[in-house]
Amino acid sequence: MNWIAGIQHAIDYIEENIKEELDYDEIAKRAYSSNFHFQRVFGILCGYTLGEYIRARRLALAGMELASSNIKVIDVALKYGYDSPEGFGRAFVKFHGITPSQAKNVGANLKLFSKLSVKLVLEGGYVMDYKLEEKKTFKVMEKVKSFSTKDDLNLKEIPEFWTHSKADGTIETLCGYCGDSEFDGQILGICYGNGCSAEFPYSIASGYNGKMPVPDGFRINEIPARTWAIFKCKGAMPDAIQDLWRKIYTEFFPTSDYVPKNEIDFEAYPDGDMSSLDYESEIWVAVEKQGETK
Repeated sequence: MNWIAGIQHAIDYIEENIKEELDYDEIAKRAYSSNFHFQRVFGILCGYTLGEYIRARRLALAGMELASSNIKVIDVALKYGYDSPEGFGRAFVKFHGITPSQAKNVGANLKLFSKLSVKLVLEGGYVMDYKLEEKKTFKVMEKVKSFSTKDDLNLKEIPEFWTHSKADGTIETLCGYCGDSEFDGQILGICYGNGCSAEFPYSIASGYNGKMPVPDGFRINEIPARTWAIFKCKGAMPDAIQDLWRKIYTEFFPTSDYVPKNEIDFEAYPDGDMSSLDYESEIWVAVEKQGETK
């Protein structure tokens, strides 16, 4: 299935079950994707998270019901997944700017948040510096943690993982191990996004040449042989890398013969001033040709 069509199928599933408890794994299955990968691509394409979209749609629909019927506030709260009128009221005020009771008044001002519809829009005109490369297996040394796909917690916790790794010497240690390796002088942020669990592994890593013993708290992992789409990024972090991710999913994949394998990708950061407009990094995405399964 075309991956754009898969995203639309997932959105349709959300709408059909918007009043039920939504399982993110089930949503991702409609797009033939892993939970982590679907949430990541959704955020890149839409500019807000899957959780934010679901909450906004529910609150918009709840406002319409309150304004157009005699339904009780508590019944609307329960109908759209809130455990208490108080929690519903706080969310409602934050979204609409008025209380649920005020929404029942004639002429109350409410906010609309419409259903998403995925369309391929002709944009572009950009030069995207990339290459496709077959790579044999290679090893990395990494410190790995598991992050939750629920409630968008990973968006906060992964940057905190990087901050902590800088402070506790993890990145300094990795820099001492990457010489004469596949990624000499680069630190990697690796997403292992395959599977449909509530958590996914993410690591901060370096290439490993096998010449030194592995320190406590780290592991050696073998990255399988894959075809990689490798994209060059130039600009200050994090804006440049975030913009490149958006272009990869809005311009490269919709127009190429390749699709992401949804199992692994990573960012490669060399030593340097990451705030500089001339800073250069890379994004590596494991890919396969459309309709091909390895």
